[in-house]
Amino acid sequence: MPNILAEAWGSDDAMAAAPGGQVPEGTGPFRKTRYIPIGMEQLIAPSPTKGRPREFCVDMALAAALRVFWQHGYEGASMAELTAEMGITKPSLYAAFGNKEQLFHKALDLYEREKLEYMRTAVDAPTARGVAEKLLCGALEIQMSSCDPRGCLGVISTTACGAEAESIKAEVVKRRASSEQALIERFERAKAEGDLPDGLEPEALVRYLFALMQGMSVQAGSGATFEQMKQLVTTSLSVWPTR
Repeated sequence: MPNILAEAWGSDDAMAAAPGGQVPEGTGPFRKTRYIPIGMEQLIAPSPTKGRPREFCVDMALAAALRVFWQHGYEGASMAELTAEMGITKPSLYAAFGNKEQLFHKALDLYEREKLEYMRTAVDAPTARGVAEKLLCGALEIQMSSCDPRGCLGVISTTACGAEAESIKAEVVKRRASSEQALIERFERAKAEGDLPDGLEPEALVRYLFALMQGMSVQAGSGATFEQMKQLVTTSLSVWPTR
């Protein structure tokens, strides 16, 4: 059987003499023809027309958008700042990411995936104190990073949201509630295992930890030093109800 992927360039007369079906591409004496064996015509679909490739890296552009949202919050980040930092035009932004709200959701996904990984792994610590230590030390590391803006993207975006951005605030609150629930369940297990005192409620303990971490993000954003933040973490762990 002839090779179904064979292609040739030639005149119309030369192509007319070829066996099997012919699928011409283009016009004129130098058009390109793909030869398909007799009976196999229906098995080969024409190649789709390729669009113009993007002239920017989507991942790098999204990381740049995350930095802008992180610095200014959702409402404070203008389209001019976003496109300038991402190095793309507005049409390219809309084509690749959708509107500003959709871009923020993608940036928030990236933030949780790369910056808040410590929150997902903290629940795997063998003790309740170990969970708290991982959370607070993880928050300290991300807040003191020299590569990223200070503060918490969720806190910045919710506290600065007006009525027009209620959907953004609702999304951030929903995601935070999911994280809180995972921690509540972990501390409930710790309490059942005798790792927490009977009078201590898991839900209240989670609110306490989140208040600490949000307070750390506010202090980091206002210029607190690494030593000051580390002292806060050490003090918080020193008063933890278990060892």
